[in-house]
Amino acid sequence: MTKALLGATTAAAMVGLAACGGGGGSGNEDDSGTGGRDFQESDFGDAKDPERTGPAPEVEGAQTGGTVTVYFPGDPGPDSLDPAVGWSVTGNSIQQALTNRSLTQFARDPESGQMVLVPDLAVDLGQPNEDYTEWTFEIRDDATWETGDPVTAEEVAFGITRTLDAATLPGPGTAYSTPYFLGGDEYGGPYTDKGKAYDGVTFDDEASTVTIKMSRPFPDMDYWGSFMAMGPAPLGDQADPPDYGLRPLSTGPYKIESFQPNEELILVKNDQWDPNSDPARHQYVDRWELLYNQDQAQVDEIMLSGNSKSQTAISDSLGSNNYARANEELGDRLYQQSTQCITALAPDYEQITDINVRKAIAYAYPYEDNWLAIGEVPGVTRVPANSIMPPGMAGRPGDDYFADGQQFTFNPERSKELLKEAGYEPGEYELTVSYYEPDDLAIAGFNQVKKGYEEGGFKVRGIPIQDSPFDLYADPDNKVNKELNMRHVNWCSDWPSGLTMFLPIFATGAEYNFARFSEPSVDEEIDRIQTLPLEEQPGAWGALDEKIGTDFLPVIPTAFLNDLYVFGESIGNPTGDGAMGAPNFKDLYVTE
Repeated sequence: MTKALLGATTAAAMVGLAACGGGGGSGNEDDSGTGGRDFQESDFGDAKDPERTGPAPEVEGAQTGGTVTVYFPGDPGPDSLDPAVGWSVTGNSIQQALTNRSLTQFARDPESGQMVLVPDLAVDLGQPNEDYTEWTFEIRDDATWETGDPVTAEEVAFGITRTLDAATLPGPGTAYSTPYFLGGDEYGGPYTDKGKAYDGVTFDDEASTVTIKMSRPFPDMDYWGSFMAMGPAPLGDQADPPDYGLRPLSTGPYKIESFQPNEELILVKNDQWDPNSDPARHQYVDRWELLYNQDQAQVDEIMLSGNSKSQTAISDSLGSNNYARANEELGDRLYQQSTQCITALAPDYEQITDINVRKAIAYAYPYEDNWLAIGEVPGVTRVPANSIMPPGMAGRPGDDYFADGQQFTFNPERSKELLKEAGYEPGEYELTVSYYEPDDLAIAGFNQVKKGYEEGGFKVRGIPIQDSPFDLYADPDNKVNKELNMRHVNWCSDWPSGLTMFLPIFATGAEYNFARFSEPSVDEEIDRIQTLPLEEQPGAWGALDEKIGTDFLPVIPTAFLNDLYVFGESIGNPTGDGAMGAPNFKDLYVTE
């Protein structure tokens, strides 16, 4: 999922896809520059509770009422709210928590902070056959649309089928529905193949069941079921894209009052939502005002002011220049959330064909200077990465593994040496990159990257863009995207499995293979690992991580991520959602 996993951008105009994992932590001031905080390793875990029923347990001390404002600095937010296309932390964390229900969902354990997979529209976590090639989900009979109409099995089946329409609704379905659902590689979806029958997803309204047949074993279907893409859509033409993405119907505790893409999303209470039908969500807040493309400096000023505007507000990031003050003054209201995310460089594999050039890029990248420029806190929200799989993920290579025998650090002289080995003199090899011009921090980050690349012997051409880099990178026909030979990306696991770190970004032709990487041996290994016994798969993903980095280095991991969220004084239960790598919107409330 982009983070902005599952797509918006960070302040550095990097793309982030998918859900993230982990718990949170805090610390006290010291002289290390980190304020006593340590980088938190993800503890997403694999906890499941298939028997959880509604209503969700009450949050201790929770109150009802009030308006919450959420600021997203440097993040353009989703262009569409259509559940079939949602694959970013920014979009999914809001919609999955507040407006869109799916087959399953995650609930936060208040004691451990771990995320637990629990039922949502389904009465359990699904019933697979013996070899996981068929899953049946019984749809609960007390879930409704915002209109008051019941959610039917037919509507859930239709919503799931829509994710197969990659041409019309490109999103997470390209990674999980198309390759796993029976006939998914031949069926273009209900819009592209209008009128064509498809029997890979069927329903029985009398029994209230949805059955999904697989082309190969897919034991992770219960996790895939937690995406809002695995939820209902109205029948007929009411859900036709692209209009449905501007005002989708709600099945959750909140509904959409207004939506201005890249500006704001306003949510109000859905009076047709029944808390007894929902095992994990609450409806404490009256109104949500979600503001995108915010200026980090201005948001920090608001959140640190203590004035009335900050009391019921949340910021999903904090500038590094204000970290020391915030860490001292805010206490638990500065919340550190671990994630299962990485930032990475993605040299275009079709254009930058020499591995020595790709290694040179890795040594020319100014890691800490860039992190500081984009508002990150080295040692707290960013630490150097040595693998694709993030800390806390089962099977991850150890800390003693390095793609080039040592941790990549900013070493311009080594970069020049590698360029010379590849046959290039300083200034001969040009890197073309984009940067998100509406965000001042993105500009600052680009300037540091440009300086580092040039010191490392590269020539750099920067292209300013006004729209989300995620949308740019995902469009192979985009004129600017065709000019790029370097892309800077974030990626987060969609659930705690190496599958979600490799299939979407390394498989040939994958929607989010922004490096345009293609190697038959890697494709074959991705397919082979999925046939192994479940207990053998984590280690095999770790071995593939090492193979890709050592033999090809198509993607250069630069950092493992933590996040910092700032909560106003009147926000109750300020915690994080470890499955999404976002604030815990499901359990928040406003105090008097």
